[in-house]
Amino acid sequence: MSALTSNPSVLAWIEDKVKLVSPDQIVWIDGSAEQIEALRAEAVSTGEMIKLNQELLPDCYLHRTAVNDVARVEGRTFICTPTKEEAGPTNNWMEPSEAYAMLYDIARDSYKGRTMYVIPYSMGPVGSRFSKIGIELTDSIYVVLNMAIMTRTGKAVLDVLGDSDDWVRGLHCKCGIEEEKRYICQFPQDNTIISVNSGYGGNVLLGKKCFALRIASYQGWKEGWQAEHMLILGVEDPKGDVRYICAAFPSACGKTNLAMLIPPEIYRKKGYKVWCVGDDISWIRKGPDGRLYAINPENGFFGVAPGTNEKSNPNALAATRKGTIFTNVALNLDTNTVWWEGLDKNPPENAIDWKGNPWNGKTSKEKGAHPNSRFTAPAVNCPCISSEFENSNGVPISAFVFGGRRAKLAPLVYQSRDWNHGVFVGSIMASETTAAASGAVGVVRRDPMAMLPFCGYNMGDYWQHWIDIGAGLDPEKAPKVFNVNWFRKDDDGNFMWPGFGDNLRVLEWILDRCDGKVGAQETAIGYLPNAEDINLEGLEGEVTLDSLRTILDVDKELWRTEADGIEEFYAKFGDKLPPALRKELDTLKANLA
Repeated sequence: MSALTSNPSVLAWIEDKVKLVSPDQIVWIDGSAEQIEALRAEAVSTGEMIKLNQELLPDCYLHRTAVNDVARVEGRTFICTPTKEEAGPTNNWMEPSEAYAMLYDIARDSYKGRTMYVIPYSMGPVGSRFSKIGIELTDSIYVVLNMAIMTRTGKAVLDVLGDSDDWVRGLHCKCGIEEEKRYICQFPQDNTIISVNSGYGGNVLLGKKCFALRIASYQGWKEGWQAEHMLILGVEDPKGDVRYICAAFPSACGKTNLAMLIPPEIYRKKGYKVWCVGDDISWIRKGPDGRLYAINPENGFFGVAPGTNEKSNPNALAATRKGTIFTNVALNLDTNTVWWEGLDKNPPENAIDWKGNPWNGKTSKEKGAHPNSRFTAPAVNCPCISSEFENSNGVPISAFVFGGRRAKLAPLVYQSRDWNHGVFVGSIMASETTAAASGAVGVVRRDPMAMLPFCGYNMGDYWQHWIDIGAGLDPEKAPKVFNVNWFRKDDDGNFMWPGFGDNLRVLEWILDRCDGKVGAQETAIGYLPNAEDINLEGLEGEVTLDSLRTILDVDKELWRTEADGIEEFYAKFGDKLPPALRKELDTLKANLA
């Protein structure tokens, strides 16, 4: 198949990689429906994918990865920069020439007997000033079909690229799916990503975390914009005005549920609506009017299946009903549909589990779906997808929200005093471990801005970049910064806040603060709501004004211990710690004294 571009940098790079991996043939992905359909048929014929019940799940397929290849592998993920300091203390580091030599040794001739697929893709709407272009080479049809859902692919992307050299190079080689030779390496200075010995989504869909966060965070640092691990949602009030919020949460804190929030009944009756612009990643730039604008660079959702159901997230479930690829879930043989733990209360008795073995959901002790099983679904399927989803100018951001899972420490919500204090609040984000499986329960894990595994350069420089962004904004137009904690517990270990749709009550207070409509009380950690200003209508019996005051309480003793933990964490960054953050920590300590 002839090349879809005459771009010299693209053609030279591909020629070089063809010599390295020795494919039998080369197929350019042109973005046509016919080509995608042919690739699906080929994947089904080889057993790589299973075609599901087309009446119940049109254009949906099931795929199983190798049993040793079911999740992102942070321990095998490297930032490859000339010096270790450039990667920083929170990243695994490898020197670039050493990394290239190792990776090329592993990849050499690995496409023999296989096809090389050339995927031109755009992160963000094709042609937007926000967007960036990548080319991924892969020997996996599964990767092609997922990238066709998660990104904008095809010839239109190459037409926009023209002869430019501003594109991200991505090489993926399945090799033998060997765990001890599995590496996901990012080379920020070279705009390059290489992934070997994996077939699992987060390691091989190179547009996702590898490009959209690790490489893009570095690009944003150099070019004056931001790539953040943030959802984007719009809250529409009864007058029809929509304001947008970007929010960052570590895993297991309800990020997707918030992105696709369904307002409580009393809000729905008044006319409130919530619109999803993105569930995972935001690219943020300053607009001509001096405000910050965000786009979702992705075109689909790569969601965790277990726990997704009609009650927890009906919008996410609806998004999976057509054109979706399911990975590592159970196959119901009676209906040729999929099932996972938490989907409903009647697991199939005649099924195949995620490992490909016969499975009876009523009697088996094993799980039918892997705990990290996934769905890759087109964003347009989501019932609450925003009309601004394709807006190439992005949406204006009113507030940044950070959050974590803290049983006693953080109040339900508080606001930073100003931008730099907001950066501090994001930098100290943390969650307490919840499951014994991950070691001791209640251990504090720091995950600044939810970017710990995804920042493509030194996190000290990343924080300074946030501070610099703020310095270039008119304080009147800068987003206000907040922290939320849906996970406060009482002394018996029960959650005190209902969460889910009722989190809109907190978002309403946040947006009222952005508009200057409500007051707040200044505390040692920032501005807290007056309990009367959070709408509890419809929560009678669940949350009282008194229990709300408890959820808003700031325990100075606990915060003093927290300040010591922050001090210890900051020490890792040495002289890379921005002076502004040191000052904020000193202020916190003084306030607590």
